[in-house]
Amino acid sequence: MSHTIASIRKDYMRHSLNESDVAASPIRQFDTWWAEAVKSEIDEINAMTLATATNDGLPDARIVLLKGYDEHGFVFFTNYHSNKGQQMEENPRACLVFFWKELERQVRITGVIEKVSEAESNEYFHSRPHSSRIGAWASPQSQVIESRSILEHKEKELSQTFEGKEIPRPLHWGGYRLKPFSMEFWQGRPSRLHDRIHYTLEENGWKIERLAP
Repeated sequence: MSHTIASIRKDYMRHSLNESDVAASPIRQFDTWWAEAVKSEIDEINAMTLATATNDGLPDARIVLLKGYDEHGFVFFTNYHSNKGQQMEENPRACLVFFWKELERQVRITGVIEKVSEAESNEYFHSRPHSSRIGAWASPQSQVIESRSILEHKEKELSQTFEGKEIPRPLHWGGYRLKPFSMEFWQGRPSRLHDRIHYTLEENGWKIERLAP
């Protein structure tokens, strides 16, 4: 079994990435790669790994969905009382990872976490489907529950409570923004000699370097 796993490999040959080709800003470079990923019709293009850690350094990671980005950072939404919410409260630094296998590309983004404004959280919450808004109220995210029936009962109860009414955003639910100070663009290449272009935020702007694969 382990030999079979160890023998799995793929040679990456679709693209290359050179220092002369990248934008001066990593956000602009992300724009370029994002547009190409959209054009490639990748399924759930906005799925990304969010890695966090507790105050004493215990790491944790899970998939979340990007809901917006600009020069100020990358935005996602969740329950503030969830495990990740509590970890980001204790240690407001995190890393995001996109892997677009169809393009043989990976983007790593490391930065500082902050909550988005209440207005931003409200705007996004009210854009969600009705069932998702109910779900934000129904799920005590990351807490131990005895069975799924508890969730289903709570969902039914809340659906009746909010029937014909505007569903307000729960105060325990909202958005976070990761403000990057480090971004790496990885392009798969043959023989595992991949291209890695790394941006580091310095006082006068972004420093661009090539990293060995």
